[in-house]
Amino acid sequence: QVHLAESGGGSVQAGGSLRLSCATSGYTYKPYSYSSNSIGWFRQAPGKEREGIASIYSDDGRTYYANSVKGRFAITQDSAKNTVYLQMNDLKPDDTAMYYCAAGLYVADPLNRADFTYWGQGIQVTVSS
Repeated sequence: QVHLAESGGGSVQAGGSLRLSCATSGYTYKPYSYSSNSIGWFRQAPGKEREGIASIYSDDGRTYYANSVKGRFAITQDSAKNTVYLQMNDLKPDDTAMYYCAAGLYVADPLNRADFTYWGQGIQVTVSS
């Protein structure tokens, strides 16, 4: 069973930075060559759909970003620490949301929440103007 736990959220002023961490257990970062295991970051603001914002394929480190965060956010992984990070820079009030990390074992669409099976509990990020 795969378990994920987010940390690093909080409140920050616009233009500031935060780094979220997703600690994983039971997740294999490189089970075999060309595997489609992936960790993704998603967020959900009140009254809005949960959207995929960044993901990383564990086997080769390919990354994908939503247009809304491209150039500001960066996803990285440290398989030795079983942790995936989301560095968030130049934060805007529109980035305010609950942030979730998720793991998928057969991810075809890296920003599609339907491809991710295991989810963390989420962590709040609030950006004030």
